[in-house]
Amino acid sequence: MAKKQRRPDREGSYRTAFEKNRQIVLKTQNICGICGKEIDPRFKYPHPLSPTVDHIVPVSKGGHPSDLSNLQAAHRWCNRWKSDRLVASQRKENIFEENEKENKKIDLPQHYDWSTYRAENTEN
Repeated sequence: MAKKQRRPDREGSYRTAFEKNRQIVLKTQNICGICGKEIDPRFKYPHPLSPTVDHIVPVSKGGHPSDLSNLQAAHRWCNRWKSDRLVASQRKENIFEENEKENKKIDLPQHYDWSTYRAENTEN
């Protein structure tokens, strides 16, 4: 069994800096760095459009784990879609619009049954 790799932004010396910069990103950015759409802060985890912070250059690819210039706001779903890939021009590749044009169903992460989700955490 392979040993799970530790992430420096979640443990160790970079943790404090990452948390500080994470708060700055979430307060100052409201456009998803991956799809280019607005992020609604009323959505809360585990909603797929809830705000999260993405590493522009993934830590696994040599990106700095806590440098503010390597962090961007993103939708949770977009961040999961990007995973640990390097995406050359992230905003041009609007995954939501592509799926709408082709009438494709957007597959959400399978760890949660979204068919029973109720948006009680949002204001309407």
